[in-house]
Amino acid sequence: MKLSSNTIGWLNVSPLLAVLVPFFIVPILVVCVASVMQTDGYGGMFMDFTLANYIDVGRSSLTYNLYFETIKFAILTLVFTALIGFWVAYFLVFHVRSKLFAMALFLVCTVPFWTSNIIRMISWIPLLGKEGLINQALLGTGFIDEPLEFLLYSDFAVVVAYVHQLTIFMIVPIFNSMARIDKRVVEAALDAGASRFDIMRYIIVPMSKSGIALGAIFVVSIVMGDFFVVKVMSGGGTASVVGAFYEDISVLQYPTAAASAVILTIIVMLMVAAILRVVDIRKEIAQ
Repeated sequence: MKLSSNTIGWLNVSPLLAVLVPFFIVPILVVCVASVMQTDGYGGMFMDFTLANYIDVGRSSLTYNLYFETIKFAILTLVFTALIGFWVAYFLVFHVRSKLFAMALFLVCTVPFWTSNIIRMISWIPLLGKEGLINQALLGTGFIDEPLEFLLYSDFAVVVAYVHQLTIFMIVPIFNSMARIDKRVVEAALDAGASRFDIMRYIIVPMSKSGIALGAIFVVSIVMGDFFVVKVMSGGGTASVVGAFYEDISVLQYPTAAASAVILTIIVMLMVAAILRVVDIRKEIAQ
């Protein structure tokens, strides 16, 4: 019996569907349904269609403040991880002669990620605290007269923790993109009299766009969906969108939390769509 090409195609994607449907599509549908349900205020929900949950979230000034803070962290983290990730990947690809040694250095970059995110985040506290190593070193050298308070439990500390945790998500895709660049193109540009800056602007960066875009999607998605780093590293002084509807869940306001989750999902999808609008990843990879 010969199967049609259409049947073979469905058989090929069936393992993926077997994972996506129960673990991705169904939970999203459940959240969407819960967002338009009403609650009795004690954790019970009943199917009486309403948009009041969305209206309450949209009318709250707190919602806009939380989104401003979360998007701010996402943009700052994106900028710093992109800069660090790009130059690390560039060094590994174009300045390390041996591919084996480059891969070894690449693996060294992953060593901090062999431990828990919580451990890596908390490890900054002894460094950034008032009596931490950085303040003690600055006091000892006479650069400051009193400890710097902004280093810990501040927006600065939140961004530092995010950059520490997420830079690897920039290094990996950019490294993969740069590794596909033919070194002979760079050599030809040098022979033609192009400067290092021109090579970077017209060859390296354009041919690394797919990696930068993929890294940006990873970083933005993770930061927008996180609340633990903000909660710990800001000392409770700053909140996040996810932290807000986590609090709603803790007080059994499930429909409001679901509405907030749907809005956040839409905003993240729009941000990802904007990144894909700038860089056509499939086209860049196919080149």
